[in-house]
Amino acid sequence: MTAPRAQVTAQRPRTTSSTTRPAVTTRTPAPRASAPRTPAARTPAARTSASRTGTPRAGAPRPRTGTGRPRPAGAAGPRRPAARRPAPRRTPGALRRWRDRLGVLTGATLAVLLLLGALTQPPTEAGQVPKAPTDDARSTATTVAEATARYRDALAEASAASTRAQQARDAGTAALADVATARAAVGTHATAAYKRTAEQRWPVGRLSVDAPGATADVLHAAGLVEHLTDDRDAQVARAAQAAVHAAQFTDEAAAAEDAAADARTRAAAVLDEVRDLVATLDPRTSAQWAALSTSPASAEQQERNATALAGWQSYLDRLVAADVTPPTAAALTDAGDLPRGLAPLRDASGAPVPGVATAYADGQTLTVLPTETIAAVSAAFAQLGRPYLAGQSGPDGYDCAGLTATAWTQAGLGLAGDLAGQWAQGTPVPSGQLQVGDLVFSTRFGSGLDDVGLYLGGTSVLSASADRWQVAVHEVGDLSTAVRVTVPPATPTPLPVPAGGPATCSAPPPAPGSPAEAAWGGWSNGRIPADQLCGIGPSQRLRCDAAAAYTAMSAAYQTSFGTPLCITDSYRSFGAQVDAHERKPRITAVPGTSNHGWGLAVDLCGGVNVFGTAQTAWMQLNAGRFGWVHPDWAQARGENPEPWHWEYGSLA
Repeated sequence: MTAPRAQVTAQRPRTTSSTTRPAVTTRTPAPRASAPRTPAARTPAARTSASRTGTPRAGAPRPRTGTGRPRPAGAAGPRRPAARRPAPRRTPGALRRWRDRLGVLTGATLAVLLLLGALTQPPTEAGQVPKAPTDDARSTATTVAEATARYRDALAEASAASTRAQQARDAGTAALADVATARAAVGTHATAAYKRTAEQRWPVGRLSVDAPGATADVLHAAGLVEHLTDDRDAQVARAAQAAVHAAQFTDEAAAAEDAAADARTRAAAVLDEVRDLVATLDPRTSAQWAALSTSPASAEQQERNATALAGWQSYLDRLVAADVTPPTAAALTDAGDLPRGLAPLRDASGAPVPGVATAYADGQTLTVLPTETIAAVSAAFAQLGRPYLAGQSGPDGYDCAGLTATAWTQAGLGLAGDLAGQWAQGTPVPSGQLQVGDLVFSTRFGSGLDDVGLYLGGTSVLSASADRWQVAVHEVGDLSTAVRVTVPPATPTPLPVPAGGPATCSAPPPAPGSPAEAAWGGWSNGRIPADQLCGIGPSQRLRCDAAAAYTAMSAAYQTSFGTPLCITDSYRSFGAQVDAHERKPRITAVPGTSNHGWGLAVDLCGGVNVFGTAQTAWMQLNAGRFGWVHPDWAQARGENPEPWHWEYGSLA
């Protein structure tokens, strides 16, 4: 309430024992800027002061006489005792104070209720929101990939330590041999000295003034004795030094063996971590994991890959619909003691199939694979389209053994990196008991294991075989050589065929007279079928992984310059190479050796074909991000400057 600037209040005559006189009181409140709104006047002391002065408070009712009527002004005589004044009503300010207090109390109550509600929720990390299944799959794939790297690093450390231990043992053995040799020499000296006469041991005693002519012989004999004594002392020192070295090498070997054991322990712990992770995977997450591949393939191969992937995801969906939780491999080792709700899976003869089980859902039987198998197959599917690279086990490319080793390691089972080692870690499986995830081997001309892939059902296998030049699904005719790695053998099984040369992962042999390098995907340089390449524009083709990288690079280029990359040449057939070499022999490669013939090179235009342009500068700055490189020989100071020539170098 705003007080008036000046208030004149007519006070009724105040009656005393002697006289009565009217009183006129003039109140001038303090300026608004310096006076509080009302709090000081609202205290009990302020109200008492106001009643004493007779000045009614603003908004208060006028006092009444005992008769209930106002006393006439100027009335004389004693004043009746005034009736007790009723308690003043609460002002709007008081109501506001209580309203504010109630608001604070209500807010605090709501805050407590919200806090209690939050405490009843499951604990989550700060700021975390529920993840989509694909996010979980990517996180899982990243986690197991990092674990696989740690596992391999630990194995490499163990191998290096074992090598050091063997070298120290070999050096210690050599030192002990030196000790034996030196001690034998000392023994020979001691034996010879024992057999000598006193005169031979001390020839100087024969010196005599009576025989001065014998002095030379005596001194010579003394020199020989001294030489033999020095040689003996040297052999003694050598034996002692060699013994010290042998002890040092023994200590070094023991330390290296301890380091190797520690590294192997860490590797085993990593596998335990991975198995614990995959044991908790929901089949829906595994289905998303399997679909993470983005590497391209030819249209026909892409369709075959997609069909196999859809079949695998359908199987995982059936597990979810049946509410079946895949057990671990350890829980399926005994067909007579399976987890509740599962029964042994039997083959056509009625024999139980080891390492798997079956469940009944909606009136149908459903094969139940171990959770490790589900993880391994999903991990392998996620590599579809990655290129075949001899001797590699990822992540940029694989050979046949590298893919299977990586897939099973990412499932928590450390698999050897060679075909013989992988065969030895599994139990042979007859073709009538094959299950998804089994390792199917092939031989090369009947001599040695040559290829391996993961069985997918029917006659389909997923592998990184050289005849497909990438991780792909393909059909195999012979399924008779297979092992199941979730059922380790009691003793290693002998190889099905005699050991041969290095595995080639089914790469076809080069034609007679062709260059030794003439093999990727089973085709020689410049002779790749058109359906095995991917288009990047009218009449332009590249190997599919290079095509995908080129398309991404061209899109980035268009963002900067408004137009896509200008291209004049890409894959070049052998005939086209011959024609180009005949016309431009100085600047073209020998036919059959050009990277154009592998579908891994392009010739560009539109400014990239000239040194010093903005377009060329952009390529030099950005092409590497997409795997494209400008070869040294083609650069401005190279032996054959070609600003237009770029190659897909990261996987070449």
